[in-house]
Amino acid sequence: MPSTRRVFLQQTSAAAALATAACVGAAPPAAAPAPKVSGPALARAGDPDARELAMRALDAARSAGADYADVRISRARGQNLNTRERRVLGINESDTFGFGVRALVGGCWGFAASSELLADEVVRVARQAVAQARANRVALVRPVVLAPSPVVPNGTWKSPVRIDPFDIPIEDKVAYLLAANEAALKAGAAFVNSGMSFLRDEKTCANTEGSVTVQTIYRSQPTMTVQVVNADRTDFQSRQSTDIQPRGVGYEHVLDAKLAEHAARWAEEAKQKLSARPVEPGQYDLVLDPTHLWLTIHESVAHPTELDRAYGYEANYAGTSFVAPPEKVLGLLKYGSELMNIQGDRSQHGSLAACGWDDEGVEPETFDIVRKGVFVDYQTTREQALWLDWWYKQQGRPTRSHGCSYAQTWAQVQFQRMPNVSLLPGEKDLVWDDLIAATDRGIAIIGDGSFSIDQQRYNAQFGGQLCYEIRGGKITGMLKDVAYQMRTPQFWAALDMLGGQRSYFLGGAFGDAKGQPAQVNAVSHGCPPTRHRAINVINTGRRA
Repeated sequence: MPSTRRVFLQQTSAAAALATAACVGAAPPAAAPAPKVSGPALARAGDPDARELAMRALDAARSAGADYADVRISRARGQNLNTRERRVLGINESDTFGFGVRALVGGCWGFAASSELLADEVVRVARQAVAQARANRVALVRPVVLAPSPVVPNGTWKSPVRIDPFDIPIEDKVAYLLAANEAALKAGAAFVNSGMSFLRDEKTCANTEGSVTVQTIYRSQPTMTVQVVNADRTDFQSRQSTDIQPRGVGYEHVLDAKLAEHAARWAEEAKQKLSARPVEPGQYDLVLDPTHLWLTIHESVAHPTELDRAYGYEANYAGTSFVAPPEKVLGLLKYGSELMNIQGDRSQHGSLAACGWDDEGVEPETFDIVRKGVFVDYQTTREQALWLDWWYKQQGRPTRSHGCSYAQTWAQVQFQRMPNVSLLPGEKDLVWDDLIAATDRGIAIIGDGSFSIDQQRYNAQFGGQLCYEIRGGKITGMLKDVAYQMRTPQFWAALDMLGGQRSYFLGGAFGDAKGQPAQVNAVSHGCPPTRHRAINVINTGRRA
């Protein structure tokens, strides 16, 4: 294992050095080509040896007394490139490989993991997970019972990738970014940053119920931030590339993003912000673009409808939820207007949370969270689904997990994480321009910006990238220093107009954090543009 790691680092270091040299004009270092690496440390998803070792781990857990066990074997490769103006700031490669075993004994979980995928090691780790489960019984409050889930003996799934990002040379990626930077500089940008991030996670998951799934999950994100400075250097403004959102696809997303072609427009929009008129505080009708609204959905709907938050399990770090307790809000809480329909899913094409099965081997389903403005369900795992058994029986629905179990890596235990949580488009075929035309006095907001939200996700404040005044159904000029304040139910109750399917768009983020120790989760949020009546707007640039 150490020698494998050493060779890998040699390879990636040499690649980074060559890429940097090519971009800054330095001579590349003279070095012999590194040997190719093979062996268990670089096993691919679906490798027969991985399946055999997974079965060995499960057998060991059963023989040690586990009532249930699952194992995840994963190789995750990541890559990040960052540039500034005409320089490469950094190229980072990561390649992690290992396995984790989760065991259930007497209603308690135990978990153990290792980076050594060897026959004796998987047995040792499985037994350790069982021993930890037994030790955890001293703190047992509520025994774990798992909701039933169909057995999937030979499941395979892969993200819809046309071009594997790791097949593209570093030099080509750097050249792409520097060309985009150059376009921004020529358009008047004083500073510009750009970057790319990629992930390929190949994992085999199996459990003692007989499920075995093999998946290869990809994520890609190109980014750019353009800054301009006024003539007397008393003000600066920036524009982030929020038009281009991260996706669960391959390098084709970077090519389709065409950063260099958009760079001049982003620089010009940043310049316009220098002379934009400061907003007058007051109540306005807000027309929100999907590139902005996805974040509002994430914070005000997706987080508070996580069931572990509602029960207080995340109170110490991630917060709690105003959508609680379940017996007083399910089917009763008026979350928003009748136009508000929110669904959870892990199946949208190209979304960040898309997968064939979650980390408990559950095939995710599309499920209603808010239906016609009324809160109707939480995000759940197999363990959590039975906490709401009374509600599902009342609704005549089966008690099952919504497929919301996920772990950041093989070394961390899986727990409830957010799926894609999206606002469904309206029945009318409306687009952005239709919402603008229907608004007499308002503000249009494009792109996400700064935000602040309380621990229960009830009170919040959101800014944006671009803000425009609306008068008489037309955009009349740019505004700056705009932020709106909200109480979640009132904000969504003020929703009175939304776009149709043509205007639907997926936003999202790579790094949604939760848990202790913290883990990150990638998630998308789809939505059309919306209009919200009489929302309080403040001026963030005013001084006391």
